[in-house]
Amino acid sequence: MDGDTLHSIGDLARRTGLTVKAIRFYADCGIVPPTDRSPAGYRRYGTEAVARLELVQTLRGLGLDLPTIRRVVDQELPLAEVAAAQAEALAAQIRLLRRRHAVLTAVARRGSTPEEMDLMHRFATLGEDERRRLAGDFLDAVFGGLHADPRFAGIARSLTPELPENPTAEQVEAWIELAELCQDADFRAAVRRLAERYLRPAAEGYRPGPRRDLVAAVRDLAGPALAAGIGPASAEAGPVVAALLAECAATLGRPVGEEVRRHLLEQLETVQDPRWERYLRLLAVVNGWPAPESLAPVLDWSLRALRSPAAG
Repeated sequence: MDGDTLHSIGDLARRTGLTVKAIRFYADCGIVPPTDRSPAGYRRYGTEAVARLELVQTLRGLGLDLPTIRRVVDQELPLAEVAAAQAEALAAQIRLLRRRHAVLTAVARRGSTPEEMDLMHRFATLGEDERRRLAGDFLDAVFGGLHADPRFAGIARSLTPELPENPTAEQVEAWIELAELCQDADFRAAVRRLAERYLRPAAEGYRPGPRRDLVAAVRDLAGPALAAGIGPASAEAGPVVAALLAECAATLGRPVGEEVRRHLLEQLETVQDPRWERYLRLLAVVNGWPAPESLAPVLDWSLRALRSPAAG
């Protein structure tokens, strides 16, 4: 057929796979107007109508509305501009769907009540500013009054959840659970105690030396003993206990004694709280960090060794 050939609406339907009804609808909308009419009054279309209808099908499949499609096929709007706007809109829909999926997955897994589901949905749909405010409230409750310590900024930054702009469903679900945990008053109090023991105010007379974090010291000193099968209540654990107490004494700027032992026990008991480990794991998921190592076994070993007369 040459370019001057006119096609019936049935011809267009066969060429494009559209129904006659759909083509007639697009013609009535002005998107694919007929080129002419037959003597009997039937619509006739030029060959370019095939290309227009194929473009219409593609744009409809990508979710564009009819008024926008008409402006694109009439070259009133640049296709690239429309595509960019549609891609942005779809990205927003995907983020919303991920949040909904995370909420429904969590509800199904936990067997949540309607009230719990409502709370999870609220946490999932918080804006960036609201998420930062929630995290800030948690950190203020934990570190309030301790901000003057030079270590504060680094610690607070390492504990701040930052949900990415396009999170995965796993990250959204982790954020929901993390937000719930941050609202737990008992958990806040427990982390507050940990912060106070770690960031001792100068007014209490502690003069920390340049030593590593106590939990890191426990991991490095007690970990090998645990791996070697040394019992925490055995005499062989004694050198490890002595090293742990020495690390704690140096951190506090105090001589080794009962006060140092009590401080170390209190700090390790707080860190041993399974909610704290859960917080760190959820934080890693939300921020896209590697999963943290579980310290539960080495903490349990250290606490038992510190309490044992044979080891201490």
